Amino acid sequence: MRRAIYPGSFDPLTNGHLDIIERGCKLFDEIIVSILVNPEKRPFFTLEERQEMLNDVLKDISQGGCEVRVDSFRGLLVTYAVAQQANAIVRGIRAISDYEYELQMALMNRRLEPSIETVFMMPGETYSYVSSRLVKEVFQLGGPIDGLVPPLIEKRMREKMK
Repeated sequence: MRRAIYPGSFDPLTNGHLDIIERGCKLFDEIIVSILVNPEKRPFFTLEERQEMLNDVLKDISQGGCEVRVDSFRGLLVTYAVAQQANAIVRGIRAISDYEYELQMALMNRRLEPSIETVFMMPGETYSYVSSRLVKEVFQLGGPIDGLVPPLIEKRMREKMK
């Protein structure tokens, strides 16, 4: 079985994330969408809320032959990946600035755990500028986010702001 970890904050899940997951399913038998728990950040959604929303949005993807599962982790990604018996880490890259950071992380991860490969994937051009940070900023300033996040996520963001 080819198993990959797709780590991130997913705060919120964007259509760019979904694009990476769907295309990653063509490469892997299973993708574990893993929410990094970072106690130093103040997320828009709690860990539990993000897990619930991810499970709701991703349930249809799992029906296509590739298993998609949601989990969370703390600490080193490669330690978590080994514990999950993963073969690869999937990372999305939108721009050159992402590549520089992700390359450093991939090389460090390879040094720490040579058995795990990092696979860089670019989102479709429609989502090449979309980030969770930018979506939250636009949303909090009253701008439209339709088409940037799944409808369920937008609904939950609106509910959270009330």
